[in-house]
Amino acid sequence: MTVLNIKAKDDCKYDLLSLGEIMLRLDPGEGRIRTSRNFRAWEGGGEYNVARGLRRCFGMQTAVVTAFADNEIGRLVEDFVLQGGVDTTLIKWVPYDGIGRTVRNGLNFTERGYGIRGAVGVSDRGLTAASQLKKGDIDWESIFGKTGVRWFHTGGIFAALSESTPEVLEEAMKSAKKHGTIISYDLNYRPSLWKSIGGQEKAQEVNRRLANYVDVMLGNEEDFTASLGFEVEGTDENLSDLDVAKFKVMIEKAVAAFPNFKVAATTLRTVKTATVNDWGAVCWAAGEFYSAAHRENLEILDRVGGGDSFASGLIYGFLTHGDPEKAVNYGAAHGALAMTTPGDTSMATLKEVEKLMAGGGARVDR
Repeated sequence: MTVLNIKAKDDCKYDLLSLGEIMLRLDPGEGRIRTSRNFRAWEGGGEYNVARGLRRCFGMQTAVVTAFADNEIGRLVEDFVLQGGVDTTLIKWVPYDGIGRTVRNGLNFTERGYGIRGAVGVSDRGLTAASQLKKGDIDWESIFGKTGVRWFHTGGIFAALSESTPEVLEEAMKSAKKHGTIISYDLNYRPSLWKSIGGQEKAQEVNRRLANYVDVMLGNEEDFTASLGFEVEGTDENLSDLDVAKFKVMIEKAVAAFPNFKVAATTLRTVKTATVNDWGAVCWAAGEFYSAAHRENLEILDRVGGGDSFASGLIYGFLTHGDPEKAVNYGAAHGALAMTTPGDTSMATLKEVEKLMAGGGARVDR
């Protein structure tokens, strides 16, 4: 069964290209943002994390389109991206004004949480170079038509950054579609990003417009409700506890509204504490549902980026096997492993992912 018509690897420079903002993540470790005197620096961004995971864990050739203010912070983030093996040649560099009055690089302060204390994220990303990207800034026709890209990934975080970013997304998607590139989109609803520009109503207006170009739609239960407006009878504010049957109804509604969706997938997470979650995933493809192994009481060190690592594993499964069942299990296993290490991005290996998929445990490897 061929679910996705993916371009041949030999015809493309990149297995995957991501479009989104990359921020400098400042992590207080076991402490709190409000009291910390030391922060560990990482890079991170919802769309970028997928490209990095696909490169570092799965060995795929990936690149990112974003923009940085050309100063020492921008160059630091670039260095992190280079360490992750992601191609940086498509990054747009914007002259820095010396103070950040007109352009700057984004910061993201993130607490991991512990036990009854949930994770906390505080972003500082106004006037960033990426948020000021506009239609015409990137030569998409050259990228998709000449360079060649098998899979294009982006999402709702980038769409929420400014009035111009949805236009950039639509321009990129039209070009990708024209040249036969698979398009995935992670809804990644963040209330803090939308609240000052129209809230949930604006999120649905933007995301429903962009959804018309998407082949593979990703998101958790809250994402499909808040970003696309698909609700299921009996749901409440605790959408993380939505059962699989209700989620299937939600997906069926989404596919009926957007028949261009060839695949839809979600992680299923029940938060018991910040450091103990139940974890699973479901994938819809060609009218059938495929479920990943459900892991109860999964111990978590840092939950940020778990969904992005699910996405990169899922994409790897489709790029290499074309099998929805394998894809959703690659995604769920990779996401689970990514949450056992600090930072937004994955430190897992393909060997570890496949060992977990096969039922391997946590015995010492010697």
